[in-house]
Amino acid sequence: MQKTTIEKIMAPVSRFIHLEYTSGIVLLVAVIAAIIWANFSYGSYHHIWEINFSVGFDTYLLNHPLHIWINDGLMAIFFFVIGLELKREFMEGELSSLKKASLPMTAALGGMLVPALIYFFINKGTEADHGWGIPMATDIAFALALLSMASKHIPVSVKVFLSALAVADDLGAVFVIAFFYTAKIDFTALAFGGGFLAILIIGNVIGIRSSLFYLIVGIGVWIGFLLSGVHATIAGVLVAFTIPAVTKINEQIYSDNLRKLSYDFETDIPERGSLITPEQNKTIQKVKSLSMAAETPLQTIEHALHPWVAFGIMPLFALANAGIVIGADFFSSVINPVSIGVAAGLIFGKFFGILSFCWIMVKLNLASLPEQANWKHVAGVALLAGIGFTMSLFISGLAFKNPVFIDQAKYGILVASVTAGVLGTLVLKKISKPQN
Repeated sequence: MQKTTIEKIMAPVSRFIHLEYTSGIVLLVAVIAAIIWANFSYGSYHHIWEINFSVGFDTYLLNHPLHIWINDGLMAIFFFVIGLELKREFMEGELSSLKKASLPMTAALGGMLVPALIYFFINKGTEADHGWGIPMATDIAFALALLSMASKHIPVSVKVFLSALAVADDLGAVFVIAFFYTAKIDFTALAFGGGFLAILIIGNVIGIRSSLFYLIVGIGVWIGFLLSGVHATIAGVLVAFTIPAVTKINEQIYSDNLRKLSYDFETDIPERGSLITPEQNKTIQKVKSLSMAAETPLQTIEHALHPWVAFGIMPLFALANAGIVIGADFFSSVINPVSIGVAAGLIFGKFFGILSFCWIMVKLNLASLPEQANWKHVAGVALLAGIGFTMSLFISGLAFKNPVFIDQAKYGILVASVTAGVLGTLVLKKISKPQN
């Protein structure tokens, strides 16, 4: 198929977007941009995220600063995509059976409990002890990007293991946010959101497959949760689980009908001209309808939203939240219980938690290591899991109201993420280097 001029121009961009590590690179650029901006002009950096935006009318008005719209609004879409991934993994992916899920789920559990305990032990009895959830998270975009760049010789099973571990980690983060970082609940607003959620469940049961239906009604769920005090991102996960994940026709019917329609299209090729015939146009429309029936709404929506989340929402969130001022006293500023607790939890807690829980599972013959992988691979993955950037920043904003604690948490997250990323990459590069 001959490419147009614009397709030729955009081809390198398209190839870059579809690389495994691209989203991690874009996220890293956003983080660096935020740090540079905050250090050269903190006033303008802080001011722009405090600009108020209003949506609604009269008494039905949502009026929040820009950073709230990003953290509670756009991040709800991020968690919606996480919910879609979780549902897909539970249905037919790496978490679909006890045998598949046992090792990554147990590893994720160890990678959450041990960091939380380390942080809590360091900050026990202080005003900041509520931040134990910050070092529990893993940034899947950064971790997978570094894993992909570490070496092309790493077994595919190791990448699958890290992906499943990170998805299970996300599930744990959702529960932590829901049960431990939720403010006072307004049950009237929660009932309002629950009513819309019930409509979505009914829509799924009766066979509604329109993405627009789930989008419009899902906004009602989000508003209800936002006003209720339950963090609005939970609405994103719950709405995701209502999206249909079944096809209308099976593969055989789709394949048979597609061959027939292809034959109909070929038999009606026009003798001249670049336009297709009306009959061919009808055939194309039938192919489109047939293809939609052969897809699941869940996978269609996930595929459509993933680029927007990876290249829009996550970088924007990082830009709005990663503005850390690095002065001459930066390293002395890191010497505080919050920063130390977060850094120690992410670097040491993640490493020892994941590695020890995996070792216990394997030694008890309850699970086995990923195919073609060894303990050095697991150690490298355990180090990369200490990159908690996006999710850790998000949870720190929920855990603390004191801006001093939030800044201290950011220092710990930055130090830990850089350290874990460098160590994990070096370990994986060394063990995957081809032998002479």
